[in-house]
Amino acid sequence: MAMAIAAGYGQIPFDEEMQKSFRPPPSPTGAGDDDGADHQLLKPYKKSKRLASLDAFRGLCVLLMIVVDYGGSVFPIIGHSPWNGLHLADFVMPFFLFVVGISIALVYKKEPNRSEATWKAVGRAAKLFLLGILLQGGFLHGLNSLTYGVDLERIRLLGILQRISIGYLVGALCEIWLSRRTRREVGILTSYYLHWVAAFAIIAVYLGLLYGLYVPDWQFFVPGQGYSDLPLDARAYTVKCSVRGDVGPACNSAGMIDRYVLGISHLYAKPVYKNLKECNISRDKVFPESAPSWCHAPFDPEGLLSSLTAAVTCLIGLQYGHVLAHLQDHKGRLENWCVFSVAFLVLGLFLALLGFPINKPLYSISYMLITSATAGITFSALYLLVDIYGYRWVTLPLEWMGKHALSIFIVVSSNLAVIVIQGFYWKSPQNNLMNCIVSLFVHQ
Repeated sequence: MAMAIAAGYGQIPFDEEMQKSFRPPPSPTGAGDDDGADHQLLKPYKKSKRLASLDAFRGLCVLLMIVVDYGGSVFPIIGHSPWNGLHLADFVMPFFLFVVGISIALVYKKEPNRSEATWKAVGRAAKLFLLGILLQGGFLHGLNSLTYGVDLERIRLLGILQRISIGYLVGALCEIWLSRRTRREVGILTSYYLHWVAAFAIIAVYLGLLYGLYVPDWQFFVPGQGYSDLPLDARAYTVKCSVRGDVGPACNSAGMIDRYVLGISHLYAKPVYKNLKECNISRDKVFPESAPSWCHAPFDPEGLLSSLTAAVTCLIGLQYGHVLAHLQDHKGRLENWCVFSVAFLVLGLFLALLGFPINKPLYSISYMLITSATAGITFSALYLLVDIYGYRWVTLPLEWMGKHALSIFIVVSSNLAVIVIQGFYWKSPQNNLMNCIVSLFVHQ
């Protein structure tokens, strides 16, 4: 699955305004002193336009996205986990949502007109959502098709950019309307306690729907070889459920909500759970007759229910951004970030031990906490390396990628580059350059 990012720059939705309202550190000095490191941790900040570690973190997300997109088919261990579990690719989306939250804390640090800021946030989220439909809705087909265009009855409505837009909107509205900054001294917890209330409320709704809804038996149709809409050309499958609180791929309430609200024809047709051993899919993507019926069904890993906890990841990043915006010394920032990260990690692992699965398609609570903690630890490490000790030359390529994240996503992860390469062929369109590359490096 093409992982994406919209936490880049440009008008939708994360431009250079997001790093204008904080004060990053000066270049490191005192490298030869015995107490140079401690001196750096306690130094106040001078004004500057950008925080290098934030760009580097965003660039790291883009790099991971590219690696897992194109390397996951060759090395499955770095691709998405088929259902429960945590692989490298499963960190990419939470990392992007996390950095979106940090950026929100910076761009909406001072908004005198809440109504104007709200419309601004809604407009940016809507633009990003529509861009996601264009890029990931099926209009651009990529490697397995030499045409473009999509049937509106089958267009995919949700996706990576759409999820980021939802998280951005929730985070922005919380920052605009639920912040309580009435005095000069701002408390990280007291001024933003309503954000935590909103996060717990979202989690409560998620848990209630995931474990409380009854999932009946359901049926779906798969087009035959002729790919016709005629009933005679389609095969019907029935999935036996009649359960409540199931978190498997067949009978979870997240899939049921998407089928009822969005329609099964608008869901992702190639979910990663088709790689489970139960499905026993072949290299040619063919299921045996003995495969369970749900192996043939669409399922959207960026569905409606899982977008709730994805938005909480954005709210967690927002709290890290508050630390960045309001604390003026390195040591204080790192201490707060470490407390947050350790607490989330311990709680996530504890929930996993209690039986709450670490599951990316459902964006489970344990998955949300563990990946958010990992994002916090990674960002803190980059902040220490780049903005405190000044090793910026190490991350310059990542900074460049972070500043152009949305452009890189459009060109690389939306298959535009693949489509351009496919345009060059020898005698027959099937003998295109992209197919030759795949035959040489992937199929072998």
